[in-house]
Amino acid sequence: MNPKLSKRVQSLPPYPFADLDRKKVELRKQGKDLIDLSIGDPDIPTPQPIIAAMQKAVTNAEYHRYPPYSGTVAFRESVIRWYKRRFGVSLTLEETLALIGSKEGIANIHYAFVNPGDVVLCPTPGYPVYSVAAQFAGGEPYFLPLRHDRAFLPDLNSIPDSVLKRAKLLHLNYPNNPTAAVATEAFFKEVVAFAQKHNIIVCHDAPYTEIYFDNKKPISFLQTPGAKEVGIEFHSLSKTFNMTGWRLGFACGHKDVIAGLAKIKTNVDSGPFAAIQEAGVFSLDHEEGLTPSIRKEYQVRRDTLVTALKKLNFEVTAPATFYIWMSVPKNTTATAFAAAILEKSSVVVTPGTAFGKAGEGYIRFALTASVERLKEAAERISIIRSW
Repeated sequence: MNPKLSKRVQSLPPYPFADLDRKKVELRKQGKDLIDLSIGDPDIPTPQPIIAAMQKAVTNAEYHRYPPYSGTVAFRESVIRWYKRRFGVSLTLEETLALIGSKEGIANIHYAFVNPGDVVLCPTPGYPVYSVAAQFAGGEPYFLPLRHDRAFLPDLNSIPDSVLKRAKLLHLNYPNNPTAAVATEAFFKEVVAFAQKHNIIVCHDAPYTEIYFDNKKPISFLQTPGAKEVGIEFHSLSKTFNMTGWRLGFACGHKDVIAGLAKIKTNVDSGPFAAIQEAGVFSLDHEEGLTPSIRKEYQVRRDTLVTALKKLNFEVTAPATFYIWMSVPKNTTATAFAAAILEKSSVVVTPGTAFGKAGEGYIRFALTASVERLKEAAERISIIRSW
């Protein structure tokens, strides 16, 4: 037997983080002491009260059966309560949907609304899933550059009319991965007007809203007047509560968009384990008591690494979440610079080009190591610096 991959899979570039994982495995086999700052996977354990809630829930035999396709009522009601407390946004059950992590929801939304030949507007640099999933559904990604001179906000006025006529979805992500930029109220108002004018569904990916610093709380797209009439927002418990492995997230917003996504999901999955959703209820209902210590730790880490990098005369943008987006020296490229750091210092960072061509000239650090290891990483980089 000689299985042959489909054309859609053959056309895909390697997923950058999968390739990076293979390189890390190889180096560790060689005995290298890697300081891994490449992936946004929190090293801090899930808070113990959430684990205790899960331990209790998993013994409930009712949760051992298939969960409701759209998520348990209890979990979706906790989402509704949290959105009201955190953002002042009112939601209904039909405007909420449980996800097996936000990544699957972001991918599946394309199957619900994108036809072959439709255009999907994707930020670059950006999360690779936006454009890859668009291609899977037969759509054509059209990339919107995020540039420093625009505070890493896309220029919606630059999109040609020929593209707008075929555009079906617009992906946004603030606080942003990888640039760590935030969106303004004025920008979100512009987005709502843009979506209304061109009949485009806005998909705002917002997993980093609760990892903020200096008490500067990021806003939700759904806080914007008219936002629920044009789009939805994806959230994940992964970063907020250090629950990446638990695979629990949710989407909320326009009820018809939610219904379309739900229709796809009923045909391809059975929803998150109900006991995990019960732990999610506890997490969202107790968020105000669980997340301050997490933010405090990340702020210390951010301040430590930013200070160290600036002492080395690197240009670092002011990060608003747990990534640092740093310019590389002018005489090199993002890939070459990241490779040099890895080879010479055993510090793993992500080249900006892993997030798209517009990421050239940058590397990304994730604050997923202790303060001591971040200091060591900066010291290693300073010792080997020869560019």
